[in-house]
This record gives sequence, C-alpha cells and structure tokens, in this order.
Amino acid sequence: MHHFIPYKQPSKKRVLIMTAVTAERDAVLRGLHSDSRFDVLVAGVGSVVAAVNTARALVTEEYGLVISAGIGGGFPGKAEVGSLVVANEIVVADLGAQTSEGFRSVDELGFGAGCTQLPLDTNLVDCVTGALRAAKLLVCSGPVLTVSTVTGTAERSRELATRIPEATAEAMEGYGVGCAAFDRGLPVLEIRAISNMVGPRDRSTWRVKEALDVLEAASAVLTEVLV
Repeated sequence: MHHFIPYKQPSKKRVLIMTAVTAERDAVLRGLHSDSRFDVLVAGVGSVVAAVNTARALVTEEYGLVISAGIGGGFPGKAEVGSLVVANEIVVADLGAQTSEGFRSVDELGFGAGCTQLPLDTNLVDCVTGALRAAKLLVCSGPVLTVSTVTGTAERSRELATRIPEATAEAMEGYGVGCAAFDRGLPVLEIRAISNMVGPRDRSTWRVKEALDVLEAASAVLTEVLV
C-alpha cells in the first residue's frame, strides 16, 4: 500500500502526456494499462516541434494537466542511471549567445527576464515525487534542462553543471511542451527516466531498455496519484 496523498487536479479533465519518440510512448502506455483519463502522443524530438505538436493537441481536447515524459541524461552525482527525475523547474539551457566570457542566456542578454525558466507547481511536483518514492522507485527532484544539442563532452557537462549547479537531468523537449501548456494556462510536469550520464558520449554505456522499464513503472504510479 502506497502512503501518499493523491494530487487532486483543479478539474476532472484529461491528462496529456507527450513523449519524444514511439518507444517512450509505448512504455508509458504499458504503465497506464489503458487508463482512459490519459492521452499519450508523440511530440517529436526537440523543443520546437514538441511545442507545435503539444499546442496542436491542446486545441483538440480539454486537458487539466500536461506531462513531458521520456528518457534523459542524468548529471553525475545528482541522478544515476535507472533512476527517475521529476522536474521542479524546466530550464532552456542553450538559448542565448556564446561570448568571450562564456555563455550568456537570453535573460542575461536582456531579451526578456525569466523566459528561460518555467516554474512548476510545487505541490504537484512534491506529490508525484513522493508517490514514486512510495512505490520504491529511485527518484529525485530538481531542474531539468532542455537542450537542442545533447551534451557529449566532459567540458560541456562541467560548463552546464557550473552554470546551473542544481541541474539534475537534461533532455530535449520539456521547455517546448511546457511553453505550450503555459500558453493555455495549464500546469505541466516533466518526468525523466535516466538512461545515461551527461558527459562524454558513449552509447555502449547507455541503458535505454532499463530506462524505458523505469518510465513504464512511473507511468503506473501516475494512475494512482492523479485523481
């Protein structure tokens, strides 16, 4: 028996889950066991296409919550392979300019304060994180970075970790999905199952199947926690 207080949505409307690719969608669907409260769609890879496809979905149905879900990279010392991360903040990490002093975000460049971060509902994040933990899944909460180019070197991994010290994971769609949800006034979550470490790119060390299994397990918990 899990010990947590379910999150009561502001409405009884459906939940939209967006994944980047079909393999992630299929894992989520397996976990949901055909729960009719959820729609699971493929958003595509990258923030822009994910935003477009999420926005398109949001005009076809009345939803109460949007979730960006899938696998992702974990920052060393923050999230290990086979664990889950629930974003407490979605940060677009590479929108800005390279300068002689290093990277400067669009916020720092003066193009709009606060537009690189999407704050999330603390109660919702805490509730889902607690439910996943109660289900004996290894989970943490922290900023999830949205990048257009996946980190593949130790140098860039260090740069991101230095610039955003609390960064827990990186993926490619959360910011786009989140912007589409925010545009409709809807709460958003991002849940990532960690398949690899952020750093030097070595596909032989990736554990994609394990991460998809963890994503499936997390999706099963969502059917209990979202009421």
